[in-house]
Amino acid sequence: MDRILYFHTMKKNIYTLGVLQYIPFFYVIWSDGLLSASEINITKTAFEKDASLTTADKKTLAGWLDKNNKPSSQELKSWRTIISNAAIKLVEHDAYPLASLAKRLVAHYFSDTPENKQLQHIELNLGIQPNHYHHLFDVEVQHEATSDYYNAKELDAILKGEFAATVTKFHEVLKDPIYTWSIERNKEKFRATVLNQVKHLAAENYGAMAYPNAYGGIEDMPAYAFIFENIMYVDGSLAIKFGVQFGLFGGSIQKLGTKYHHDLYLANAGKAELLGCFAMTETGHGSNVRGIKTTATYQKETDLIILHTPGENDNKEYIGNALDATMASVFAQLIVNGKNEGVHAILVPIRDKNHELLPGVRIEDNGYKLGLNGVDNGKIWFNQVSVPRKNLLNKYGDIKEDGTYYSNIENPNKRFFTMLGTLVGGRICVARAGLGGAKKALTIAVKHALKRRQFNDNKKIQEDLLMDYPSHQLRLTPPIAKAYVYDVTLQHIMKLYSDDTKTDKREIETQVAGLKSIITWFANDTIQECREACGGKGYLIENRIADLKGDVDIFTTFEGDNNVLLQLAAKGVLSDFKAEFNSAGFASVLKLLTSQLNDKLTTINPIYSNKTDAEHLYNPKFHKHAFEYRTRRLTYTLAMRIRNYIKNGVPSYQAFLKVQTHLLALGKAYSCQLSYEIYSTYTETITDEKNKILFEQLGTLSALHEIKADASWYLEQGYMGASKSKAIKQRVERICTELRPHINVLVDGFGIPPHLITAPIAK
Repeated sequence: MDRILYFHTMKKNIYTLGVLQYIPFFYVIWSDGLLSASEINITKTAFEKDASLTTADKKTLAGWLDKNNKPSSQELKSWRTIISNAAIKLVEHDAYPLASLAKRLVAHYFSDTPENKQLQHIELNLGIQPNHYHHLFDVEVQHEATSDYYNAKELDAILKGEFAATVTKFHEVLKDPIYTWSIERNKEKFRATVLNQVKHLAAENYGAMAYPNAYGGIEDMPAYAFIFENIMYVDGSLAIKFGVQFGLFGGSIQKLGTKYHHDLYLANAGKAELLGCFAMTETGHGSNVRGIKTTATYQKETDLIILHTPGENDNKEYIGNALDATMASVFAQLIVNGKNEGVHAILVPIRDKNHELLPGVRIEDNGYKLGLNGVDNGKIWFNQVSVPRKNLLNKYGDIKEDGTYYSNIENPNKRFFTMLGTLVGGRICVARAGLGGAKKALTIAVKHALKRRQFNDNKKIQEDLLMDYPSHQLRLTPPIAKAYVYDVTLQHIMKLYSDDTKTDKREIETQVAGLKSIITWFANDTIQECREACGGKGYLIENRIADLKGDVDIFTTFEGDNNVLLQLAAKGVLSDFKAEFNSAGFASVLKLLTSQLNDKLTTINPIYSNKTDAEHLYNPKFHKHAFEYRTRRLTYTLAMRIRNYIKNGVPSYQAFLKVQTHLLALGKAYSCQLSYEIYSTYTETITDEKNKILFEQLGTLSALHEIKADASWYLEQGYMGASKSKAIKQRVERICTELRPHINVLVDGFGIPPHLITAPIAK
């Protein structure tokens, strides 16, 4: 009996080898008592192409697809019994679990057979996942907490690239007992601990990394960004205080000052011997840096600059290092000979050698915050505080000895944005720190889910691992994929920003504004998801996610409010338009946009919008096309709206207010497109084929998850139909299942050393 199986309880039923291999699929398909059009079409297409089937086999299978003559309950029971009697296992980490089960079923009753590509086609295209059906079979489910197919150290090496040795060395420094984490709820003690840690990092030469060699550094901003992210694994307060001291205060001296300031202050700032703060934001003016009210008035007769806070609400607000600092980089309206020359930075001593406030300086503690309570944030007022003229950081604007103002950038607007543009590196670092927080939360949540068990309908076996539930996979796996995408993206952007041969940084400023926004929002959303995924354990401070949640929350606000930055990014996309957006300026650009959009629209036909095969949905060309189309469409419609408002006499500022939500949508779309294109280009450079496939799969998951999240927009535009939207959702779930065996390796691939995770639930 080598070709036909006679089932002993139903002599009339005869299953050939060919039919038998399809039984698990038909059992799953009919398990809900319904048969969808896609199930019929995909299954029928597969078995009709199956050369191993006879004509009689195909007739039998076709009969089982007749909705008007569905298999009887007795036949469904017989299928289940055939499967259970084979004593085979359902191995969840197989690439095609159901097709593999069918293969083992045939091997039990007949003989081993080659893999059937048509069965794999059904499983892939219907998005069938083992967690959707393993409860249907009376078979043992072989769970595997993790697989060793991929190597975490290899993934980590791919991500870190040339900086691997630098980061590894830094991890050794962080083994010092001074970085041992403990719960500290007294802000004074917490701040003292963090200050000592900052000084220790300075002593190890990490504070000055981005500074020139002459001032104790190695002039390596990308390496500094890696260090900054890895400090987040110790504590968020340490990362931010480190960033304020060496990145903002020291960075303002480096980027806005000249050799005079560098020689006097930069080396000491890098050693943390000169503690400073960065006083830009004001209570009453928030993100409107250009509108700050603090004045810096030059007095020619004394050759002094007088700093003054004109109103009680014009104080500097939320200034990190305010209580420890002895000097501040103060941003103020520079007034020379009665003329306001715009915002400039001036170095202002605020405390004496005894750490007492200098005359005219008032500082108040901001007090306890939602997070980052190891950072001494404060408010600062100045009352006619005098400093020498040379304290003006004068790289882009100077007061000459004769008392006149000079700048080699004549346009005040360009000068203002050039000054701020030099500090874009801080926004990249904030995004890196937020990403670091998300990575740590994901690592803790995944490791918890790989040991925590809950629920099962079989009392004879263990409860199921949290990580084996489809809902748990869906909430944690896409963020892991996005973390890889954003890691590669931020590294690329930092290298571009650090390239001194590129003098025009405007495009990078636009890119960073958008990326900082979407990545810090992603970080907050991910940390919250991880907190919930860990249940009550995630709420305990000892498990670190609670602090990450509080610390990273503010990242969406400082270094630029995300909503403001997204608008800045959107305006950058519109930068080809004339400054006042008059109708003449729009004409040529709109004509070009219309042409480009029409070129894209030629592919948006019913066949394309409903194309659901795996080859298409997994293709990076489709992902790029979808993202590019969204950006172009939003750009075009935004431009049309602004033009129409202006043509009707609405001032340009008011016109932009009327399209503010549209600007936000464009900024987000542009940033998502940018990050995916950077990542996709990077994956092409990976030489190891096995790891390259994994990185491509992560990119696919990230892209499809983003398209799914904005499905309503794509459906409204006719870019895709309901069937394609549904297929994308199924693909996202399918990839999450495929990555399930490797999920522990993926979070280990972030390269967070065990001694920096510390959460008990992750051990």
